Amino acid sequence: MSSGERAPGRDDRRRRKVVITGISGRLGRVVARALHHDPRFLVEGLDRRPFPERPKDIVHHQVDVRSKKARDVFRAGDVDALVHMGLMHDPRATPAELYSWNVGGTSKLLEYCQAYGVPKVVVLSSANVYGPRPENPQFLSEEAPLLAAQRFPAMRDLVEIDHVASTFFWKARDTDTVILRPVHILGRVRNAPSNYLRLDPIPVLLGFDPMAQVIHERDVAEAVLCALAPGARGIYNVVGPGEVPLSVIIRELGRRTLPIPHPVARPLYALAFRLGLSSYPVAEFDFIRYVCMVDGARAEAELGFRARATLRETIRAVDEPS
Repeated sequence: MSSGERAPGRDDRRRRKVVITGISGRLGRVVARALHHDPRFLVEGLDRRPFPERPKDIVHHQVDVRSKKARDVFRAGDVDALVHMGLMHDPRATPAELYSWNVGGTSKLLEYCQAYGVPKVVVLSSANVYGPRPENPQFLSEEAPLLAAQRFPAMRDLVEIDHVASTFFWKARDTDTVILRPVHILGRVRNAPSNYLRLDPIPVLLGFDPMAQVIHERDVAEAVLCALAPGARGIYNVVGPGEVPLSVIIRELGRRTLPIPHPVARPLYALAFRLGLSSYPVAEFDFIRYVCMVDGARAEAELGFRARATLRETIRAVDEPS
C-alpha cells in the first residue's frame, strides 16, 4: 500500500468502497476520476503499476492481483464493489503471460469476492468477444455466441474471461455481477482502435469499408457508474452514439489512408510488427474488414445508460492530449 493513506472517517463509512483493478492505466484513471467525483463512492485501486497522479484520498494497493496481498484487500470484508478492468492487452507478451495474468488473475479476484462477500462485481469485457465475421447480422444481442477466438487466437483470453465472469454470475447468487461489453473505446487510451486511428497514413483494405461502432472513454466510465447501481446484474452490450463507416471516421480525423490489398497487408504488417515498426497486430485487420456491431438496447432499458458524447466528439477523442 502506498504512503499517504488516510484512515476512513465517519463520512467515508457511509460511502460504498469500490476497488478498481487496472486503476493506473489510462482507462482506469478515467473510471477512477468519475467515481471519485461521485459522493456515493470511496475509491481504492489495485494495480501492480504505480499511480503517481492519484488524488490523495484514493488508496492505491500496488500489488499483483494474484498475490496474497491482493487477497488481503478483500479480507476485511468491507469492500462493497469490485470493478475489474485490469487486463493485459500487450500483443508482444507471451501467451502464457497473458493467460496467467488475465484468466488466472480474474479467477483469483472472483474467488476473493465470493469468499469475503463482495455484493457487487463489474467486469469490463468487450463487444469484440463476438468476433468480426462476414456472416454477422447487423446487430448482435447479448445472447450471440462468443466466436472471436476462432479467427483471432489473441482474443482467447478475453473470451475466456467473459465465460469465467458469466459462470460466476450464475454460481455466486449473492453477488450482483454485471458484465459490460463496450464497443471500440476511443480516447487517450492506448488500445488497438485508438492506436490504429492515430496512424498516419492509416492502412485500409481495398474493397472493405465496414460499419463501426465507437464509444468515448468517458461514456465507458458512465456505464460503469450505471452498473454499480444496487440491484443491477446481467450482461450488457454498451454502445456509443451511433454507427458509421470506417472511411467516415478516418475522414473526420483528417488522416491520409494507405489502401492495401488484403493478401498483401497481412504478411507486410506481420513483418513490420516483428521488426517493431508497427504496434498494430495483424489479427486486428479482421476488425477493419468485417462487421461486428451490437445492440445496446438492454443497457439503456435496464441500466439507464445512454452515451453522452456526440459521434464527432467520440471520434476526435483519439487526438486529445494525454
